[in-house]
Amino acid sequence: MSATALSSLQSFLDHRLKEPLPGTAAQLEMAPAYRMEPAQAQVEGKECREAAVLALVHPHEDTLAVLLTVRRGDLHDHAGQVSFPGGSREADEPCRRTALREAHEETGLSPDDVTLHGALTPLFIPPTAFCVYPFVGSTSGPVDFTPDPNEVNRIVHAPLPRLLDPNARCCEPWDLHGTTVMVPYFDVAGCTVWGATAMMLAELIAVLHEAPGLATRSG
Repeated sequence: MSATALSSLQSFLDHRLKEPLPGTAAQLEMAPAYRMEPAQAQVEGKECREAAVLALVHPHEDTLAVLLTVRRGDLHDHAGQVSFPGGSREADEPCRRTALREAHEETGLSPDDVTLHGALTPLFIPPTAFCVYPFVGSTSGPVDFTPDPNEVNRIVHAPLPRLLDPNARCCEPWDLHGTTVMVPYFDVAGCTVWGATAMMLAELIAVLHEAPGLATRSG
């Protein structure tokens, strides 16, 4: 990944995220069968706790990757799941600051190293009553992440070429709370990425599919 190609992608994100987004339709492509109603995914009119996450695109091993974390199995919310770094908004803190602060706390990523390009579509998560605001950022060079052992089991670098590959999208019947449900997920970097993270990731991928020559540059 050349510096010129990365700079071109960053410029693309700066402009594209100011335009109308793929939105809920893209998110629902990776929604479990019981979450296929668009109004259920939208934050408008919901009583909820607010949170923000950071979808970070960064150079990793001669390609580009999206930063994910595997959460500890004993946490109160989303234990053991693969997620974007992020967490609850504090008081009147702007959501973009929440995303950067939480990413720093969870992975050691310095906010000074992140270029924020814009936001994706907010998503309501019914089981925890969170309204989640995803932000897209990038770094201009590799990062030495230091995961917080109190929250993060390990760091995951999800390669963009794999995420852009339709074969990374799978769907299987799962037993959830005693009910068999068809659940789509991303099979990437040895992880199963599903639920709200997969839905937000699907919108990010829909945006990245529009970037000129990205698959070639990232491969």
